[in-house]
Amino acid sequence: MWLTTVTYQKPFMFKVANDTVKDAGGAAQDTGNAAKNAVNGVASNIYTTKPSEDDESHQMISSLFLGPHAENYEYFKKNIISILEVTRDARLNYFPEDGRFISEKVQASKKFGATTDKIGNAVKKAAELLSRHSVPWWSPRYAAHMCMDMSMPSLLGYFMTMLYNPNNVSIEASPLTMVAEIEAGQQICEMLGYNIKSDVKNAPVGWGHITCGGSVANLESIWAARNLKFYPLALRNAVKDFGPLSFIGSTFLLETANGTKKRFKDLSKWELLNLKVTTVLEIPDRLSVEYGISATFLQSTMKEYGIQSVGLGSLEHQYNIEKPMRYMLASTRHYSWPKGAAIAGIGSDNVVGIAPDFEARLDLSDLDKRLQESLDNEQAVYAVVAIIGSTEEGAVDSLRGVLELRKKYQDKGLSFVVHADAAWGGYFASMIPKDFKPGDPKNAEPPVQTGKGDGFVPDASLRVDTQEDIYAMRYADSITVDPHKAGYIPYPAGSLCYRDARMRFLITWTSPYISGAGAFESIGIYGVEGSKPGASAMSTFLANRCIGTGTEGYGALLGEVCFTISRLSAHWAAMATKESSYVCVPLNLLPAERKSMEDPNTTPETSAKAIEEEKQKIRDRVLGKSNQQIIDEDSERASEDKAMVLLRAIGSDLNINAFALNWRYSDGRLNDDVEEANYLNRRVVEELSVDSPEDEPTKIPFFLTSTEFEIDLYGKCLQHFKKRLGLAQDELPLMVLRNVLMTPFPTEGNFIDKMVKIFQEVIEKQVEVCRKRNETKESHHSFILQDGGDKVYLVNRSMFYLASRRRQLIASAKLDDEALSTVRDAKKNSPDEIFFLSTQHKEDISATMLSDGAFEAVITTKSGKTIAKGVNVSSFTALKDRPLNSKYRDHSYPSGHMPFYLYGSDEKSCHIDHMLLLAPNIQLSASNISLHLTDGSLSPENLRAGCILFADGVEEAAMQPFLPTSQLVSGLGPTSAKNFFFKPGKKFKVAVFRDRYGVSQGGPGLGDTDYGDKLASGEMVLGDEVWLDSETCNRDPFKRPSQAAKWREEFSKIGKELD
Repeated sequence: MWLTTVTYQKPFMFKVANDTVKDAGGAAQDTGNAAKNAVNGVASNIYTTKPSEDDESHQMISSLFLGPHAENYEYFKKNIISILEVTRDARLNYFPEDGRFISEKVQASKKFGATTDKIGNAVKKAAELLSRHSVPWWSPRYAAHMCMDMSMPSLLGYFMTMLYNPNNVSIEASPLTMVAEIEAGQQICEMLGYNIKSDVKNAPVGWGHITCGGSVANLESIWAARNLKFYPLALRNAVKDFGPLSFIGSTFLLETANGTKKRFKDLSKWELLNLKVTTVLEIPDRLSVEYGISATFLQSTMKEYGIQSVGLGSLEHQYNIEKPMRYMLASTRHYSWPKGAAIAGIGSDNVVGIAPDFEARLDLSDLDKRLQESLDNEQAVYAVVAIIGSTEEGAVDSLRGVLELRKKYQDKGLSFVVHADAAWGGYFASMIPKDFKPGDPKNAEPPVQTGKGDGFVPDASLRVDTQEDIYAMRYADSITVDPHKAGYIPYPAGSLCYRDARMRFLITWTSPYISGAGAFESIGIYGVEGSKPGASAMSTFLANRCIGTGTEGYGALLGEVCFTISRLSAHWAAMATKESSYVCVPLNLLPAERKSMEDPNTTPETSAKAIEEEKQKIRDRVLGKSNQQIIDEDSERASEDKAMVLLRAIGSDLNINAFALNWRYSDGRLNDDVEEANYLNRRVVEELSVDSPEDEPTKIPFFLTSTEFEIDLYGKCLQHFKKRLGLAQDELPLMVLRNVLMTPFPTEGNFIDKMVKIFQEVIEKQVEVCRKRNETKESHHSFILQDGGDKVYLVNRSMFYLASRRRQLIASAKLDDEALSTVRDAKKNSPDEIFFLSTQHKEDISATMLSDGAFEAVITTKSGKTIAKGVNVSSFTALKDRPLNSKYRDHSYPSGHMPFYLYGSDEKSCHIDHMLLLAPNIQLSASNISLHLTDGSLSPENLRAGCILFADGVEEAAMQPFLPTSQLVSGLGPTSAKNFFFKPGKKFKVAVFRDRYGVSQGGPGLGDTDYGDKLASGEMVLGDEVWLDSETCNRDPFKRPSQAAKWREEFSKIGKELD
């Protein structure tokens, strides 16, 4: 077996004194500034560090990667050349007597030369485009996705194997890399705590293999859990009278979930569905030992009766299983779980989302409740999944709690598989010491730091709860781990490990048991995939072997990474002060916040004071300090008062930070609109990420990414997060910033402070945009002009995303006689013309127009032609003035009808404007409609106040969101103006209701009516004056134009080199 604490080996590089490095052969390589600059192409290093002679751990880690500025380029190049030379020699030495197949004459030919030149030019162009448009994962400035510089052993392992292109579907196609995959599986199993030695008594032997990724590994685990659940039912069919195994029915005993032994034929359906995992996996061996049944016979029997052959539906029908079995895991789960359930025939609806707690971990109380419901309803559970490192928040579920609940419910007769989705967190098991004991007080002690100097990067250990849940993975039935995540290995490299190797036989058509199976059996028969690259297996094996899967290898690397993320967590928690133009709130609570929540005697005032004091402590002891300063100052503090202890307590469970921003108005008020907080977060991340070909990754100074917390998935976790941000606890999703750190380098030379300063500058810049968008100021306003006899009606051209126009306003007004006459004359000449009235000067609707009731205006046609200037508008009075901020909007679009405001002088002179209840939306207005009421009537008072009209049968919810206006009026396709439902002459069945709300009442629920509000019903016919606009109301005046189409233009440059 390979050791798990092997340190990095010499063939790649090691450091010696006097600023030189030597390769394994002893040749000195200059790494002074001149050489560095030659490689880096820069005048000087961007940050200054002093090598720490004592910090051997960081020296080892520094030797693993090509380096942020290609510092280890020469070592990498030397290995690449070595690989190519060995590959050349392998070809030359394979039957050399065959001679050359590509002669020198052919190589000297014109066509040969032209083709190789073309290839060379295309390669160069592709490399240039990659260098210009690829995100610099390798840089300490990158803190966004789960991506970082891959380790040199993994890259070299992949590159050398790729040249041979082995297919790990069978030994014949991959004699060496098949062994590499088996070895890699054992390495990962051992790292996770599974037993891999067949001579250990009372412990199952673990087994693992490489997949193309975590999604496929999760799918395989679903497949295995499903087949395990149905195995006893399939076997029961074979044991029935006259079945091939009927002879065992009366004597074969099995233990139920609660420990009772019964004859197999006497077990109930519920008992069969709830046998323990070990009980099911032992059945084939027991049948062999107790009845002499051969593997071949059992295989042929189960082929006839097993779920693999007869299908899920058949067995459910035979056993009258009316309540589908379910999967349970946190609602924050990866999308691969509902996808996998759909593929496996379980159905995504049967993946039950368990509510997360305030820090996005599985809420055990909710899981307990759901399991009790399953027990009460006799609805079996396939599996419960604990997420060990959620991809959005870095949260580690309480696997210990899940295992304890399984034991609790097994005693009640309910059993299930426990799977750990450790795609992200699996490699953090390398941080758990071999002598780790759950509950040991020393687990709470921070690591001893031995380094010194500016280049010193301390190690951080995981929080105690996190350590113990990762330690508990050894008791999970199966585990997903992605080497291509925290293993620093190229894609595609996922893996699935089983605690009991026999579980893998559930998903194949081979013998259901192979006692003492050979270590080097063909691995291609297991899992979802057929063909798969042997390069992934070799890459994983070589990286695990060279770095080491214990505390001195990956554990040391991830320990430094955890320290780095905690330094960044400190900034997110404390960088904003009361004087800042924004607030920054991490998802994970500060210790003071947790303590306040747990103490029933804490008041809001004392809680706020304690939290602010803790933030100040972080500012004083962490922010702006070098690593060495933190350690030195800690040496004079009591253990519980050390900054390193505080750093360990903040941030996420692993190395992902989720946090969000909110902004303040100029007067210091904190924004409470979720949509506008989302806007700030979106603009910040757009500036610090790549979303357009015009974005040059090499010029983005700091990278972040984002995610979205939805109410259906995050529930109370989301609402609590909004509350801490000072936002309304509505149904809107919250945009959350997210940073993943996989590099140990940013804390060297206090480099991380420089990145945070860049981040703060971006925030402050975008806060100013948010203020412009949300602070009501004087501006020009535009209205649709509708003739109302002795008055006119003005319909505001609303905009959801600009405060000065964020209202649905319908007003009555009077025009001077000359202007009104001009409009009416123009209308006679063009009956279908739409007229717009715009303020001649910048105005504030609330402060001046509605208050004074008068202003000057300009009247234009829809083509932009001016027909009147200096128009005197008077008696400007609001009929409807409804705010359109996000908190006033409905949560869904109307179904079964489309609502309009109906207003006018009488039934013969009335108009409509579509109610804007949710964004995005469309403005649909029509003047001088015809109403033919067959039930009820409308008084002039009703119309002057404004009613609500439902266009029945118009399914607004099914139509939203509407296409841009330019496409609706293009004259092409089913959604063109010709075919659009809202057009002149169109008839609608309508119902009219009293508007129960005041003029300025905000929503949601403005369109809600009941029978008592109904005034009339009948038919509506649209006149000639119809206006539709799906662009203005949805326009963000500050949004960057999309350039996504230019990606293809950039990529086409490669092909042009071959033309």
